[in-house]
Formats: sequence, C-alpha cells, structure tokens
Amino acid sequence: MIRTTAPQIELCHLHRVFDQTHAVHDVSFEVYAGEVFGYIGPNGAGKTTSMRILATLDEPTAGDALVDGFSVVEDPDRVRRRLGFMPDYFGTYHNVDVREYLDFFARAYGLAGRERTTAIESVMEFTHLDDLAHKPIDSLSKGMKQRLCLGRTMIHDPSVLVLDEPAAGLDPRARIELREMIARLADMGKAVLISSHILTELAEICDRVGILEQGRLLAVGSVAEISAGVTIRSNVRVRVLQDVERLRQWLAARDDIDELHVEENVATFTHQADREAALLRAIVEAGFEVVEFGAKHKSLEDVFLHVTEGRVQ
Repeated sequence: MIRTTAPQIELCHLHRVFDQTHAVHDVSFEVYAGEVFGYIGPNGAGKTTSMRILATLDEPTAGDALVDGFSVVEDPDRVRRRLGFMPDYFGTYHNVDVREYLDFFARAYGLAGRERTTAIESVMEFTHLDDLAHKPIDSLSKGMKQRLCLGRTMIHDPSVLVLDEPAAGLDPRARIELREMIARLADMGKAVLISSHILTELAEICDRVGILEQGRLLAVGSVAEISAGVTIRSNVRVRVLQDVERLRQWLAARDDIDELHVEENVATFTHQADREAALLRAIVEAGFEVVEFGAKHKSLEDVFLHVTEGRVQ
C-alpha cells in the first residue's frame, strides 16, 4: 500500500531500560490516519511501556516517539493535545456520575463553555452513555466503565488513540460493541494503536499488527504479509466416495503430508498452508472422487505462535 500522508504515530528506534531489564529494545513502526494497528505480545513484552512513552507518562532511554510529527521528548504538551490514552486500568470515584466524570476531564483539557458541553454530549452519544448521564460511575458494569474510559480518552477529540487492553474482562456483547466503536473511530480518520490478548478480536478489526517479544519487534504487517515469511501448517480433511486405502497410500507417499490419519472414508492430515488448492487439484487428477475437502486456515493466533518463542524477561 502506498502511503500519501505522514504517519500519525511513529516509533523511532525506541529503547527503555529499567535496571538490568531492556523493556523496549530498538522498536520502530508507524501507524497512519484511519488505521487500526494491533500491538500484541506476551505479558512483559514491553507493550504497555511503549504505550506509556507514547502517552508521555514515561521517557525513553534512547530513541524517540512521534505523535502527529511531535516528539514525546521535545514537545510533550503538543503530544498530549493530539493523543488520547486509555490505560488497562482506570480508577473510579465515589459520588461522581458519568457526566461529572467526563466534565472533569474536559476541564482538564482546557475545554470551556459551549465547547465543553458539546464535547461531553458528543462523547456520551458516541459511547451510548446518554441514558446513564447521572448514574454514579462506581455502580457501572465493566462494559459501561470501559465505554466511559473510552469517552474520557476521546473527550478532547485527539487524532491518535492508544488503547491498552480495552476488551479485558468484557463479555462477548460488550466486546462486539467496543469493536464497532473502534472501527468507527478509524472511519473518522483517527490512528488507533490497540493492545490485546484476545487475538481473534484483533484479527477482525486491525489493518496491521506488530508482534513484540522480550522488548523486540519481531514482525510488522498484515496477517497475510507476516504469514508469508513463516511456514504454517493447516489442518486438512478429505472425504472420498471410495478407494480410501489407495488415498492413504497416495498421501503417505507425499513429502508435504504429515500427521496422516484415515478413518472410514475420511483422511485428515496437516499440509503447508496456502497450498490447499494445488493439493486438491492433484487429488482429483489422481482419480479420487472427492466429496468433501476442507482446511483450517491460518489465524492471527497461528502467526503469533510461530513468530514468538514464549520467552519472557
């Protein structure tokens, strides 16, 4: 894809060292307007540290991070005006309702008068919190609290959103609704950086992903682009009308077939992903009457497991 605009988020050889731990090690990637970028990796990989640096809550040991072209080191105030950060945990307050909570953060960003009122109303409408405006926030469900935190994050209409584990602990319906809101934010032209352990969720909403392990960025790109650089096996199931024993012998003689198992008229095995069409053609040309052919295609979880090694710091 040819990019015609400058990136909204840019990590430039970012490093962060804590005592003997190199939490972030030479990480570089870009995120563009209207793009949802998934940031994935095991616990302790350095995702939250990177995000805190982007949010100007921490400083890099070396390298830099840019938001809308402004450095988190040299221009942190300009960065804060352009970025909204949703942490993986946020506090609730006693005797504060939804509107008062959003009003507090709107004031913190310097919004006043009609501008502040409009921002609060817009955020409540976007997050569907209109009917809960006067509900105490410590009585909200987990899903409603996540919506409120997202609303707080976007109260000043930032061009960049950094969301750290926003779907953690949500029920399926709340996750779907959150996913829809994130997609709408991207459609509005915002650059969204999101981390999550729910890889199936990320696969559905992310344009590209970055895979991090032990502070190092192992791969960046779409799932298809990253998959092209690794060998992934797919699970294949073939059902034939007859000659199942001959099919077993035919498959067993091939060097691209592993874990072959035959029962009744069905053969199951593993095969190199993305080569299923050629395999099916070869089976048919060999004279077998195929009545069923299916393959489990690679997912973001498959790519993650193949790229990472399960190492922790």
